[in-house]
Amino acid sequence: MSNIMNIDSVQQYNDYFGIDTLHPLVTVIEGCKGKPLHFCKKLYNIYAILIKDTDCGSLKYGRSIYDYQQGAMLFLAPGQVLGSEDDGKLHQPEGWVLAFHPEFLCGTPLARSIKDYSYFSYNANEALHLSTTERQTIIGCMEKVREELQSPVFDKYSKSLIVDNIRLLLDYCIRFYDRQFITRENLNSDILSRFEILLDDYFHSDRLTINGLPTVQYCADELCLSANYLSDLLRKETGMSAMKHIQQKTLETAKERVFNTQKSISEIAYELGFAYPQHFSRWFKKQTGYTPNEYRTQV
Repeated sequence: MSNIMNIDSVQQYNDYFGIDTLHPLVTVIEGCKGKPLHFCKKLYNIYAILIKDTDCGSLKYGRSIYDYQQGAMLFLAPGQVLGSEDDGKLHQPEGWVLAFHPEFLCGTPLARSIKDYSYFSYNANEALHLSTTERQTIIGCMEKVREELQSPVFDKYSKSLIVDNIRLLLDYCIRFYDRQFITRENLNSDILSRFEILLDDYFHSDRLTINGLPTVQYCADELCLSANYLSDLLRKETGMSAMKHIQQKTLETAKERVFNTQKSISEIAYELGFAYPQHFSRWFKKQTGYTPNEYRTQV
């Protein structure tokens, strides 16, 4: 079993690439200026935003194996693993990296909002693929950060300017992901169809009674996606998150079964995975404005 390198600090990450550390909590690395490296898997305990411009082999990213494409971006949050098996050769790194320790964001608005950038939890096969213009925009943001780090004086404006450029980069990536969702319309339609079939199969099987309602994570795993990516894709395509889709499917199924007067409300509640009939009745009234029995009499 291969070893995993822990990246706990910006200094350690810079040392790995063989470049000077200009600030202990943030760095911009231009791969071609680093030293040749052996492939390895790394556990990131810092944030890292990568543009890869070289063949990295089959990357292990989280639980996914990804045959990396040139020019794509990956986003690492603390606690994530990325890397390739060591093939015994030295490889010259290419591309760019912006990395920063969570402590660098302390006291800034970005510290509170960075978890809203859901692509930090995407799988490797959900990487952001940049056009030439988009790539220039992202590298421009990284270069602005590097300029601040290389300034002979790190004054009271430096941190806020660096954080502003990090946030600008992250916001651009939201825009570029929106473009990617749109340009992959056929692929997205296939995912939507598979998601609907998955829900239909689940709600018409005994898994509902045995395991309860499906979770977003369950659906994402079945579709080989991350939960955040599935929700973001559905929200872009339909205006509703994955959770909202599941809730809507639950309500449709509940309405159908409530109209079946051969079964009691308690039986229906248990079939739908509710632990207690009264929980089902309260939930149903919240959704429809009627109790199950009241709704049944509307036939």
